[in-house]
Amino acid sequence: MAEERGLFIYGIVPSDVEPTPDASGVGDPPGEVTVVRQGRVAALVSEVSLEAALGRPADLTAYEELLDGTAAVAPVLPVRFGTVVTGPDAVADLLDAHGDRFAEALDELEGRFEYIVHGRYEESALVQGVLEDNPAAADLADQVRGRPEEETREQRIRLGEIISQAVELRREAENRELLDLLGPLAVSGLARPPSNELDAVHAAFLVDEDSEDEFVDAVEEFAEQRRGLVRMRLRGPLAPYDFVSAHQLAG
Repeated sequence: MAEERGLFIYGIVPSDVEPTPDASGVGDPPGEVTVVRQGRVAALVSEVSLEAALGRPADLTAYEELLDGTAAVAPVLPVRFGTVVTGPDAVADLLDAHGDRFAEALDELEGRFEYIVHGRYEESALVQGVLEDNPAAADLADQVRGRPEEETREQRIRLGEIISQAVELRREAENRELLDLLGPLAVSGLARPPSNELDAVHAAFLVDEDSEDEFVDAVEEFAEQRRGLVRMRLRGPLAPYDFVSAHQLAG
């Protein structure tokens, strides 16, 4: 019995976009990336087996690399990872039904990229700061210092709760300050959920290419002010994953 095949959709692009010859898709072995065009828009796709599970780290990496590479040269609307349809006709039908809306969104994204700002507290510096600001936490730390865990379980639990609450409050304040600082330099900005209990800031910004240098300088200044307390990371330019939800296709 022949293996059933489908088309994995990566993103929506203007109809004149061509994938590079070395573009690699998801799957094992990776599928060849091609284009299905319909009017003013097109979809980047590759053939996949409908029987194979997609979701390996390598698949997600291939998906992101293709979209980020495309965003560097043309606007792109990322489609939710894992979206697979039966074939080119199904892709063409989707593009035909939503082509005008997709084309308008692509026009809005021309020359704009996503940047993700992520900061994580240095645990030792964070705990020291909490102890300095909170006498009750400092007292609990004194009670557990040098004593067996089984004898100080309740104090350790309470101390952990105080530190966790402090992190949440600090995270909220840091994210507000980040969004206030970078908001005027971006088309749009939004806070992302923390990816770790020690996250200090996590936010996404849609940035116009004319403002990129100023935006990056502001992020560097923000990071410098927190040196030793927060390890900062800036990712970008990326495809606008966080800013096209209204245009994504259902799986």
